[in-house]
Amino acid sequence: MRVLLLSWEYPPVIEGGLGRHVRKLSEQLAAAGVEVHVLTRGGGRLPAQELRAGVNVHRVTEPPFPSDVEAFVRWVADMNRDMGALALELSETTEFDLVHSHDWLVAEAAQRVALAGELPWLVTIHATEYGRHQGWVQNHPQSHIHGAELAMARAADHLITCSDYMAGHVARIFGVPAQRITAIPNGIDPGELAPAPAAELATLRARYAAPDQRLVLMVGRLVFEKGFHLALDALAPIAHRDRNVRFVVAGTGTAEAELKAQAGKLGLAEFGTFIGWTGDDLLHSLYRVADLCIVPSIYEPFGLVALEAMASGCLCVVADTGGLREVVPAGGTVGLRFPSSDSDALRELLEQALSDDAVHAQMVAQAREHVLQFDWAEVARRTLGEYQRLVSAARVRG
Repeated sequence: MRVLLLSWEYPPVIEGGLGRHVRKLSEQLAAAGVEVHVLTRGGGRLPAQELRAGVNVHRVTEPPFPSDVEAFVRWVADMNRDMGALALELSETTEFDLVHSHDWLVAEAAQRVALAGELPWLVTIHATEYGRHQGWVQNHPQSHIHGAELAMARAADHLITCSDYMAGHVARIFGVPAQRITAIPNGIDPGELAPAPAAELATLRARYAAPDQRLVLMVGRLVFEKGFHLALDALAPIAHRDRNVRFVVAGTGTAEAELKAQAGKLGLAEFGTFIGWTGDDLLHSLYRVADLCIVPSIYEPFGLVALEAMASGCLCVVADTGGLREVVPAGGTVGLRFPSSDSDALRELLEQALSDDAVHAQMVAQAREHVLQFDWAEVARRTLGEYQRLVSAARVRG
């Protein structure tokens, strides 16, 4: 089987979790015997075509995307034009069986090549604009993005989501029948969460906390829906009372300045730091040296940060919302959950987690076993099953 897979990011071009997902899925599909062609973008310094870990990668050259939202929408249209042209060119020399695209950013190009070749079109929806903005999508550019997602969801032959929560969410907001959606969780490869050598880990931890202090980690895009403002509110009284808590925030985003200002008003400047965007090497090491990782999301389709933290031996405290419920089950056996948007409840849970070493160690050990069920080979197997089903159905219709 030959599959054309479209994504706006693919290593080494990484903007977030989507690029990592597409890479691991593609490599596992290739290992299973699928001929995978990934169509993505590059910045001009990457080869236009290469075989990367068994995956055929084709890149269009696009300028860096602009921060202005209006300009970004136009940039996406230009990228789709270029991707669509290259996809049609590839189709002239390679007979594809199916088109698989990820999110609205490449939907126009994917639909174009699928229609031209009369191929089944599968879409993975990682998140929605409706969810990111808690339903406030009536104004431009949110209305434009929501409209593009709606058109994509209704035009595609089938949809994949990363959690049961997202399957229900997509069915409800786009009016798509449940039978047209399959939930396949993300995977994780604990072997790739390689930290620095022990001596470097000790130096890293000493940079942010003393041996007798507790180090709390927060990772992700600094945007409202990730809920970091709730975590700062919860941490402030604990830090001021006990003075043995330190925190690190890793990430950038539109709410960064606001969060830094909030930390200043709460008197948290002496207790922690914002370190900006971090590469995987540093992030994997931070998971190892932190005592606890907070994932306080208001909206969370899956919860990859929680999965990575648990696999790295870092206790997780997560919001009881969205896909996080499926990553960190109820019961407090592998992690702790607090009611979403409730900073007081989060504070109480943090006080418990930071003071009970025995419970802490037990949860960390069980979490490391729990994450093994999120296996990329299984993700690829289930995705390939959807490919085969769609291709068979298309042949019957044809």
